[in-house]
Amino acid sequence: MFAEHYASLIAGQWPAIDSETAFDQHVLACVLSRARDEALAGRYTLTESTGLGPRSLLRLIAISFPVASFDLVELDPAGKEPERTEEEDLLLALLLQHADRRLDKSAYFARILARRSMRDDHLWQDLGLFERAELTRLLNRHFPTLAQGNTENMKWKKYFYRTLCEAEGFSLCTAPSCRDCSDFTSCFGEETGESRLARLKNGIAADHTSQQQSR
Repeated sequence: MFAEHYASLIAGQWPAIDSETAFDQHVLACVLSRARDEALAGRYTLTESTGLGPRSLLRLIAISFPVASFDLVELDPAGKEPERTEEEDLLLALLLQHADRRLDKSAYFARILARRSMRDDHLWQDLGLFERAELTRLLNRHFPTLAQGNTENMKWKKYFYRTLCEAEGFSLCTAPSCRDCSDFTSCFGEETGESRLARLKNGIAADHTSQQQSR
């Protein structure tokens, strides 16, 4: 379903005027497709998945994908804002502090990133992106002062939390330096894995192979 949702959204946008706008549209299509999958599975509502209130979400979809055939039946404009934990609030405040106010979608992305950072996979996977490089590009575009501080290419969620800890005046770990830490790979190891779309494609291929072998 992810691929179908994504294709529907991309087909429903106005032609992008530049590559950066087109990239933002791609990221939003990935996030919304992932959120729609979760909603159909009964795990979360669209607002719970994105961290956006119903009015904000409806407006974002309207300005980004004005002619998309995307099912929004569950979105009530008068509905409540999604609840956030204290942890998510802290991360959201950090992202908003560094958001590029010249870009109208940066505040939306701050809420989306804060919410998806609460999930268990690599952040780029939980956003539905195709690879980690897309997350890096997104952060450099919409949160440049925050992204520029990740000079050692730390995993993004680890970097967010280290930044929060440093702002509060304490360290995330007790090692004298990152290079001396026994958990170095936990913070700096590769963020590899399959994208959501690749997982689905591989699953379909595996099912097809299994059916062929069973004949």
